[in-house]
Amino acid sequence: MTDLTGAVWHKSTRSGGNGGDCVEVAVNLPGIVAVRDTKDREGAALIFTHSEWVAFLAGVRDGEFDL
Repeated sequence: MTDLTGAVWHKSTRSGGNGGDCVEVAVNLPGIVAVRDTKDREGAALIFTHSEWVAFLAGVRDGEFDL
């Protein structure tokens, strides 16, 4: 299990301000990027390497995940 006690979480700029579906991202940890559900802060977090995160963001920008 990855230690996330030093994580500095930031709400995604794509999350709405109405308390709905929100995610938070922590990019300050060495070698990883962590993502969690704002509504379940004590729950599991997804862990990415920095290169995986960059590839994911590129896919989002390119519309790879559009329905």
